[in-house]
Formats: sequence, C-alpha cells, structure tokens
Amino acid sequence: MRIKLFRSLPFFALLTATTGCSYYYESKADDMVQRQMDAMVFVKGGEFMMGNPGGWSVRHDTWPPHKVVLDDFHIQKYEVTQGDFELFQAVTGYEHTDERYENMRDEKPERYEPELPAVASWQDASAFCRWLGEQSGTPVQLPTEAQWEFAARARGQMLRYATENGEAKAGVTMAAGPARSAHNMREIRNKLPLAPGSFPPNPLGLYDMSGNVSEWVRDKYKKDYYKNSPVQDPQGPDEGQKDIFFGENYRVLRGGSYQEFIGNTTVTRRKGAETLGSEIRGFRCAY
Repeated sequence: MRIKLFRSLPFFALLTATTGCSYYYESKADDMVQRQMDAMVFVKGGEFMMGNPGGWSVRHDTWPPHKVVLDDFHIQKYEVTQGDFELFQAVTGYEHTDERYENMRDEKPERYEPELPAVASWQDASAFCRWLGEQSGTPVQLPTEAQWEFAARARGQMLRYATENGEAKAGVTMAAGPARSAHNMREIRNKLPLAPGSFPPNPLGLYDMSGNVSEWVRDKYKKDYYKNSPVQDPQGPDEGQKDIFFGENYRVLRGGSYQEFIGNTTVTRRKGAETLGSEIRGFRCAY
C-alpha cells in the first residue's frame, strides 16, 4: 500500500516558479520516500544486556554491560545513499551544514557517487530523517544508540559483528579494511565504501551495520554514560562531552567504517565525535 505524502503547497509553487523542475523532483521524491519507508524493518522490542560483555572492545566507554528494555521500533535495512540525500537537498533547498563539504567533494569526487552511502554531518542526517517523517506522516528520526545496538545484534543476541553469522570474514561477510601502517596511507585514503547491501544482512535483514560507514545515532556522547544509563528506552545523556573548538555536544557514531576492520567494527564499539561530515560517516533512519 502506498503511503500518503505530506507537503507544503506554497513551497512547491515557489520551486516551480524559480526552477521549473518542481514536478520532476516531486515525482522523484515521492518514489524515494516510498522506497525509504518500504525499507523499514520492524524490530520487536525486548530486554538485552547492552555494551561490551568482555573482550569485544578495549574502550572503557563500552563498559559496563547493563540491562536495557526497548519498545518496538522500525529501522532501515540500508544506509541512506548519496543520491537520495542529494534528491532531498534538491527538493527542499537544504544546504549541507559542514562548510568543508564542497572542498571535500572536489578533492575526492568518486566518494560522492549516488549509489554510495551519503556523506553527512549529524545535523544533515537528522534533517533528512525528520523530512522523511514529515513526508510520510511517521515520526522518523535517527535511531537511539540503544536501538542501533539492539538491531545490530539481531534483538540483543551475542553477535560480535552485525553480519549473517556474527563473524567478520573479509570479503565474505563484510569488507576488509586496509592494514594501517606508514607505508599504506595512500591506500587508506583512496579506499571507498561499498554500495549498501553488498554483503549478506544480519539475522534481522539489516545490512552494513558493521564496517561500511560509521553511522550517526541520536544520542549525545558521554564516556561514562553506561554507568548511569536508565533501563527503559535510554535516550542518551542530557549533556554530553563538548567539542573544544565549537562548543557543541559530541554525538555517537556506531559500526566502524570501511577504513577499519575487526576491532573497530564490533556491535558494541562506540565513538563520540564532533558533528561534522566526513567521508567515513553516514546514517540510517528509524521510528
């Protein structure tokens, strides 16, 4: 069944007058929104022990494991692609919040091919998901950190990686990252993510939650948050650690990236980062 799309008529009238492309973009946007919503996977809520059970990460911010209970939710099968993010920009007039974006694109245009995961700041990812919610009449936003881990672990199972069998096998269950050394920095810089869905999904049917691009989640980042996390549907700390230059709260990234393998792509690995865009940062939406 087709979802009903909600849109502002005055805005689209203005778009027609200024670009002459309203109907083209509107039709494309309809199809894209429908496709994005069709790719939402239902996740039955439940209880699990969130965090590193021991040996899955060396980072102190993954500890201690703690009980979390989640309500039902939906999360997208795939990471949002660059092509879909750019269509969102074309329809809404949204401008990327990271002032370095155009320079990054000029320096490495091959990373911005439409079939690859979107290059997005935290604000951009949030804006896309909220817009998707407005168009579909559904409360779409970024997943919480707890939702992300519960889904990556196929409803909290003891799966170390978000792959079909919980294992990391280079070129079989997920892409291999280049070995890090002083001799192969060029290889690391030149490496690209793969189109979403290039490897088999995890048991819930979710793709690339380990090792394609690191994925933004909704939560602010605080190193010791797990020591005080509430049990029921945690939303992250009210105040997180702040970027020393911009004063903004760090946000959480999950899943590791195509520049990494094994240790940094486990389902419990978390990273707090400034909210800027990066070629190794992308997202998927949830509700």
